[in-house]
Amino acid sequence: MKQANLILPDDWISKISRLSIATASKLRGQHKGSHRSSRFGASLDFTDFREYYPGDDVRQVDWNVYGRTEKFFIKRFLDEQEMRVHILLDSTKSMGEEKKWLFARQIVGSLGLMILNRDDRLSFSYLQDENKPLFRRKGATYRKVFLQLISNIEGATFKGSFATEGIKLLPKDCTVIFIVTDGLEPAKEWEQLFRRLPRFARDIRIIQIATREELKPAFSGDVRLIDAETNQDVNVSISSKVIGEYVKSRETHEQQFNRVANRFGIRNIQLVVDDGLQNAIFHNLLSARWLQ
Repeated sequence: MKQANLILPDDWISKISRLSIATASKLRGQHKGSHRSSRFGASLDFTDFREYYPGDDVRQVDWNVYGRTEKFFIKRFLDEQEMRVHILLDSTKSMGEEKKWLFARQIVGSLGLMILNRDDRLSFSYLQDENKPLFRRKGATYRKVFLQLISNIEGATFKGSFATEGIKLLPKDCTVIFIVTDGLEPAKEWEQLFRRLPRFARDIRIIQIATREELKPAFSGDVRLIDAETNQDVNVSISSKVIGEYVKSRETHEQQFNRVANRFGIRNIQLVVDDGLQNAIFHNLLSARWLQ
């Protein structure tokens, strides 16, 4: 998978090869996969016996048991089904800071590779000015195609509201939906989105991307700030008081965001860009049991 412009190096790809998405949600795919469902089927994993009933497949009768008991019993095997996972990436302008945008795509790429490695069905979308078909693939043979797609997304340039427009890009009947965003839209817009999400999947997870500078700005003095979404600018004299008010305002927004997500059974985790990709995957997401 060597290619100069891929956003994940070869050694990282091999590092995450043993990881997979953990979920307690009922698997919905009708095609064979690598995940055990709660149904019984025709895999090689034997679970138990049950008494034969008219209409059962006689090929499942265990004749050794019949020889001992003179009763008909059939073998039951665990069914193996695919997981259907969709990843929705926020590509509005507030995600466009270089380190933040790279990190967000690396998270998306890492999750996508885990899904494809397990022979599960992956779909991916992001907001863009031109309507393009969703990425929908299954199996490890599409890892390079997916990683190249993620690497080729040039910038976060969408001008609308992610919380308002993102719902249009979600496929129905998913096992898990990952939403990778900075979560900066007003809480009311998120509430409208979260209210509608359960119709698409039962297991919905928000990965909130932030930088240390966003959490607590380090600059001071007279500065000119430009809103990444609207391009409006304002001249501000940065003091410890202004920084304190900003931090308090952001914390209030985070509390509102988390409160709304919890109300609709949506899980949320914040990943800090400066902590690094390895910490995000092998500490944050594993500790939260989003991965296994």
